[in-house]
Amino acid sequence: MDEHDERGTTMTGVDPDRLDDQQLMKELETIHRTRHDTLLYGSNDALRAHNERMAVLEGEYLRRNPRRSVAPGRTREGARERTAEAASGTPVGKWGPGGAGGGTGGR
Repeated sequence: MDEHDERGTTMTGVDPDRLDDQQLMKELETIHRTRHDTLLYGSNDALRAHNERMAVLEGEYLRRNPRRSVAPGRTREGARERTAEAASGTPVGKWGPGGAGGGTGGR
């Protein structure tokens, strides 16, 4: 495959469908880690390339993992529950119900 995708835009990096699962995860971790700096300090071209690469990598991950686990707190319903709990004064997140810490707060 050449360096261009079907739309004729220049592709940076290895085509995601040629990466094994471990390589794909490493690429995703890297691109997410560099996102903030690219947004704040990158040129418009760098940000555009970053957006395109991230979309292609994430699309490949979703194609491979259509039934991935979705944390209840990362849905609209879960967000509404967090808002209601915060309004009621009930601790949320890792220190309260629904958090990864099991509600014990490390005690």
